[in-house]
Amino acid sequence: MILVITNKEDSHPTPVIQLLTARGISVFRLNTEALLTDYEFCWQNDAHHCDFTLTNIRNGLSVRGSEVTAVWDRRPEPPTELPLQSTEVVDKHNREEALGFLRFLRYYLKDVPSIGSIVYDRVAASKMLQTAIAQQVGLSVPDTCFSNRKADIVCFANQYEEIILKSIESDNIWNDAKEEEYIFYAQKASSSSLHDVPEEAFTQTVSYVQNYVSKAYELRITMVGCRVFACKIDSQCLDEDKGKTDWRQGYDYGLKYEVYDLPQDIADKCTRFLQLMHLNFGAFDFIVTPSGEYVFLECNPNGQWLWVELETGMKISKAIADFLQNPENS
Repeated sequence: MILVITNKEDSHPTPVIQLLTARGISVFRLNTEALLTDYEFCWQNDAHHCDFTLTNIRNGLSVRGSEVTAVWDRRPEPPTELPLQSTEVVDKHNREEALGFLRFLRYYLKDVPSIGSIVYDRVAASKMLQTAIAQQVGLSVPDTCFSNRKADIVCFANQYEEIILKSIESDNIWNDAKEEEYIFYAQKASSSSLHDVPEEAFTQTVSYVQNYVSKAYELRITMVGCRVFACKIDSQCLDEDKGKTDWRQGYDYGLKYEVYDLPQDIADKCTRFLQLMHLNFGAFDFIVTPSGEYVFLECNPNGQWLWVELETGMKISKAIADFLQNPENS
């Protein structure tokens, strides 16, 4: 039995589950926000026995922990749905209790072959650690500075004509009052523009700054185990504020994608990167400069890939299904 730990809104598991089901492989999908409303669960430990059971009360499917042969930890959400509403304090407590069980469940399965991991994904998402590991495996990376001191950031930026400002953790903020999302895209700036920024703008957060690297085009490299799916993104055909600096802004402005033949040397270094991070999956972003240099930007340990499959026809769903079915051969 393969356990997919995800959420209701995520479309990525659907094609993978369909492939596995067509092969006769049993799959249990756990939509974690509905842990208390759509599932019954029990974990027991005594002198002779230690195991858990999960049952989907909507379709009757059950799984024991001892039956799980592979796990796909695919962006689970905290349990939010409740069978009955009580006071705000009690509801908050009940959700926190359910979240505690969910965290334990994910950790309990940490030694089962997996794509995604509660143990390693959070650490591997660190931009600072990624920069160090990328250099360790021989990848080129932009010069980088993290600091909450204006003097440090300005001193770093003064070495370059242009810099890139990025976020370290979350790329988005949700405004409950306005029910809208604000996304932090990478921003290009002149070094001199930082001089007039007030000191407190730096001291109340962590600034993440890199030297600007000229692009011929960009790559999204999705890796499943040792299997490589490289997609070329022609971001430089766009305007500055419509994807040229951050290609994610260019979805609606004619971005072009195509399958890319990645040099084996870069693929090998990405594989080694994943090994050092204890990952079986990674969504890498690279710049290819006008001179042909491959420059590592970041790796999302649980990144989006379905759009790459839909745009290029590369069979990433199949690769994930293959891994989950036979982890030892992937």
